[in-house]
Amino acid sequence: MSDLSAPGFPEEEVRRRARAGAAAAFPPPGSYGQVLFGAEPRTGGPGADALDALDALRIVPPVFMPQRLAKLIDLGREPDYRDVELVTAIGGFTSALPVYVSATGSTRAAGGDLGLALGRQAGALGLPMVIGENVVPVNGYGRLGEAADRALLGRLRAYTEDLPDGLGGVAVQQSTEDADAEVWNLVYSDPAALPLLESGRLAFELKVGQGAKPGLGGMTVLDAEAAARLGDRYGLDPVFGEDGRVLRAGTPGTFTAEILRQQIRLMRNNFPRARVWVKLHPGRDVAEAARVAAEAGADAVTVDGAEGGTGWAPGVFPAQVGLPLAECLRRLAAAGPPPCLLVSGRMWEGGRAVKSLALGARAVGLGRAALLAAAEDPEAGLVRFADCLALELRLLISALGKYAPAALERADVWSPDVPPGF
Repeated sequence: MSDLSAPGFPEEEVRRRARAGAAAAFPPPGSYGQVLFGAEPRTGGPGADALDALDALRIVPPVFMPQRLAKLIDLGREPDYRDVELVTAIGGFTSALPVYVSATGSTRAAGGDLGLALGRQAGALGLPMVIGENVVPVNGYGRLGEAADRALLGRLRAYTEDLPDGLGGVAVQQSTEDADAEVWNLVYSDPAALPLLESGRLAFELKVGQGAKPGLGGMTVLDAEAAARLGDRYGLDPVFGEDGRVLRAGTPGTFTAEILRQQIRLMRNNFPRARVWVKLHPGRDVAEAARVAAEAGADAVTVDGAEGGTGWAPGVFPAQVGLPLAECLRRLAAAGPPPCLLVSGRMWEGGRAVKSLALGARAVGLGRAALLAAAEDPEAGLVRFADCLALELRLLISALGKYAPAALERADVWSPDVPPGF
């Protein structure tokens, strides 16, 4: 190897690309199924971006708290954080917290026993859960001998095992390949989904994009056997060399304002008993897309910030593509957010959640945090995680002199570094 060097330049990254070629655009393929990827928070310093604008905000309680006085009069005693009511209406569902479990699709990290454990705990908590794209085309629906632990039907059944009456709900995503497999038709006509449908706790989510790879479809790594089985359904690219592993890439779908409008109308017409959710990536026109979706009749619009995690993505996308969640919230607020705005992107503690709620969101999504909690303890990890999050939410909301997430407002957060008008 040459002794040539380039101080101050990303020399090792250039050398890695020179050694690996196209494979270097992705993380090492051996990390697939073991690592949850996403944008790394900046820490400042020469040449670095500023801190995440959402993290930079501070929650600012007022001195005068008329809502605390109203609560005192209502209760006949001084209220405290335990009087904060966290039950929230989310996209036609009722959730125990202003929280939902973000989409987990066909990636190895979310499949098998971990996916079932996640579903069981989310259901027991009464939190809405999204079943992500490509589960049926890759792992099957679950009625024809497919592996139950990875198939969509197995996830539905796990979620409903301990689901409390009146709480929670499942949103089933559909992408281009899912549409070819008629996923929504399968679920809508399945007796196993009937209890959810009859209780108003089934939604279908149209996936327009996601935060970790805006403008791209779902991506995973396949071994040679899986590639042979799925080659007629997905684009396969042998970028990883000679070991038989290939990149599986779904198509992102094509949207204009009119196509999105008609897709939502078609969903409402074909599946009148299901709620309609729409998931948007953090595009520069996110406010306009959210407006179109809401006006067409979507029950919830999800915006996944650029900080959103994923099981697999080209390294350049989480690092450099898409608007940060803070900027999405700013643009949505300026244009008038949809009636039920759901947001996700590095959510794991109460502060970031409260800031998002104060800036116009109805609820926040747990992705990597939910998977990690369930992996830590498949029996109760997510339950304990949610207990901690709920306590933080109650403490913070109470400190603002309020007693419900819906009472939060823009005045509850502040930062000298946020652009004017945020």
